[in-house]
Amino acid sequence: MTPESIKQFTKVFSTLPSIGPRQATRLAFYLVNLGKGSLAEISNAVNGLKELRRCPNCFFICNVQCPICSDKNRRQDVVAIIEKETDLISLEKTKKYNGIYLVLGELDKSGIFNPEQKMKLNYLKSKGSFAEIILAINPTTYGDLNASLIAQELRSCSKKITRLGRGIPTGGEIEFADEDTLGGALDNRN
Repeated sequence: MTPESIKQFTKVFSTLPSIGPRQATRLAFYLVNLGKGSLAEISNAVNGLKELRRCPNCFFICNVQCPICSDKNRRQDVVAIIEKETDLISLEKTKKYNGIYLVLGELDKSGIFNPEQKMKLNYLKSKGSFAEIILAINPTTYGDLNASLIAQELRSCSKKITRLGRGIPTGGEIEFADEDTLGGALDNRN
């Protein structure tokens, strides 16, 4: 009874974060009811994502040139290690951080780094010594464990390794913190 294209849409979209099969099915019917003009606009927006790439230095998503790594006014000797691209966007909104980043990827609760994360940490170590490495990892029990392991891994390549101040509540996520709270966490890091 359900058209095959709706089934295919549901199959693909139900794999996205926070979207299950029911939500994906509702979304498919909603989009169909928007009309062909809106569907074309959405399709173009999704197709535009194919043009993006990862920066070879910080691993953020960018078009051609990373706006952060190419900014000569940023401090190259201070690096903030974050899990997700949305964490970087949240930190940038505070306008209180002027260093570079390393997008490590979502950390596992086990404290074991996947091969890509190990490669990124090794890449950072190969860049030499930093004045400061800021571990901008979510302040959860697992975030604390992973931050401790990252600090051990990188202790030889920085004079100072800090965490964000606890302006962000334990169990909270950087992505959802308001700019003032996140700014205070940057100011009060230890």
